[in-house]
Amino acid sequence: MQNFTFYNPTRILFGKGKIAGIADEIPAGSRVLMTYGGGSIRTNGVYDQVMAALAGFTVFEFGGIEANPRFETLMRAVERCREDSIDFLLAVGGGSVIDGTKFIAAARYHEGDAWALLSEQAPIKRALPLASVLTLPATGSEMNAGGVITREATHEKLPFRSPLLYPRFSVLDPSTTFTLPLRQVANGVVDAFTHTVEQYLTYPVNAPLQDRFAEGLLQTLIEEGPKALAQLDDYDARANVMWCATLALNGLIGAGVPQDWTTHMIGHELTALHGLDHAQTLAIVLPGTLRRRRVAKRDKLVQYGRRVWGIDATDEEVVIDQAIERTRHFFESMNVKTRLSDYGIGREAIPPLLEGLERHGMIRLGGHADVTPDISREILELCA
Repeated sequence: MQNFTFYNPTRILFGKGKIAGIADEIPAGSRVLMTYGGGSIRTNGVYDQVMAALAGFTVFEFGGIEANPRFETLMRAVERCREDSIDFLLAVGGGSVIDGTKFIAAARYHEGDAWALLSEQAPIKRALPLASVLTLPATGSEMNAGGVITREATHEKLPFRSPLLYPRFSVLDPSTTFTLPLRQVANGVVDAFTHTVEQYLTYPVNAPLQDRFAEGLLQTLIEEGPKALAQLDDYDARANVMWCATLALNGLIGAGVPQDWTTHMIGHELTALHGLDHAQTLAIVLPGTLRRRRVAKRDKLVQYGRRVWGIDATDEEVVIDQAIERTRHFFESMNVKTRLSDYGIGREAIPPLLEGLERHGMIRLGGHADVTPDISREILELCA
């Protein structure tokens, strides 16, 4: 097992009715900016629950944060924070709203061009405190310290993180997900699944506990994902998926083990240039990554095939082939397509995607930092 430092200060309030308790978690007298996306929280009852819970606080609102949160939009919220002397942020929505709110928290005190927090990984020295009410389980942003932001003007999508950006608390009420569109439910399952794989399908370092944690998450998503898609008000299925998505990226399963993230970095370029949902890009790229990297990932792919999918073939090559195909089939069974051509993207799109990777310094990806642009090209060709 590799050395690690594990730290996660986020307090989780899990279950139906937990939104009502957020007033006890926010400092008295706070001037709260509630951030949200397209406004679905107004029709599903979450907005009213949050506002009732915030009675007694001075509350401001900022809506319209996009599914891939845009730098340009978020900077307007930063100005609101300065103008209205905001001292606490409450994100109400999915991972994009929470990611965007983290950026607002960091940019509020940044001097100079706030894009440097992403393009140059400028240090975050101070941030507004924030919390979240999760309505779309997928990214794990409700219990981690990072995010990803898009700049529309330059078609870039870049990550950022800081220990100052852990939410103080996050409310996870599975019943808030009952009105989600099926596409978002499916995307969330694919997102959580791929987050887990990025920290699991690497190479062995004698970390059996982390492996078992990861395998448990994957098996639960395989079992519960289709249930959450089939019956919109299945509280138990939604609860299990929601908790899986949080645990998939709160730092626990990645502590002491190598991580990959090749699929994510390539996927970010697909979103930036073609506007695909984040989970759609993961469903496209992951099978190609596993096929191209099957030698480097051999031991873990065999373990994955046998432990997660129950493949009992004696020939390890057969185990690997079937594990990759079952992964693709699982994504397809969740109604998330897995090839570039399914989204009308041809091979001519590959060179611009590679140019984006190189421009953003993504030229040594993977657990061994050995995924070069040539290998990324081969992965994308396998995704066609």
